[in-house]
Amino acid sequence: MLEVRALASRYGRIPALKGIDLEVHEGELVALVGANGAGKTTLLRVISGVLPASAGCVLFGGEDITRFAPDRRVRRGIVQVPEGRQVFGPLSVEDNLLLGAYTRPRTESAAGLEQAYALFPALAERRHQPAGTLSGGQQQMLAMGRALMARPRLLLLDEPSMGLAPRLVAEVFATVSTLKNSGTTIFLVDQNARAALAIAERAYVIETGQITLSGSGAELLASEKVQAAYLGL
Repeated sequence: MLEVRALASRYGRIPALKGIDLEVHEGELVALVGANGAGKTTLLRVISGVLPASAGCVLFGGEDITRFAPDRRVRRGIVQVPEGRQVFGPLSVEDNLLLGAYTRPRTESAAGLEQAYALFPALAERRHQPAGTLSGGQQQMLAMGRALMARPRLLLLDEPSMGLAPRLVAEVFATVSTLKNSGTTIFLVDQNARAALAIAERAYVIETGQITLSGSGAELLASEKVQAAYLGL
């Protein structure tokens, strides 16, 4: 579904990505792990079109989308849940969700809301509440629900467990597994390498803008290098 080939990007004169190659197949949950500043978020932003590529290409369903604007990529089915959640605080929970469906026909909104509330019952209870009054975990649910309203073919998750208590981290990863089991294709970025690799079918390790390891989630969990660098073992 997604192919990234020799992808490079830079912030001004500073290279951030240096020839990234990876792929995500339809129905897969693929994880990307790495330290702060390794290029994880930059890669997602280039895939979603928020940052430009300076070299290489991004293919989606075999189509070269490297120069597509972000909204055009959303219409193709690439939807990102951003780092830090970024909900619209003054707006209600329901209005936040509806904004996620802005590229979809209006007739789909009611069904989308029903599905979001079924997946996240806490949001249904707070549908008229300002999003800014939700807890961090509830805001993460809202950000994910908003993305699902766009009916993504590929869901990009950027640090969904960031800043959450351990119990909520477990809930977030359980939800990600549920989405995968329902057929959603997911590219997951998270600093919680242990949790991300545990649910991923395949995974990549990124260091200073380059892919240094790849394999199944289980293989990378068992890797001595990964254990020493990211799992504290």
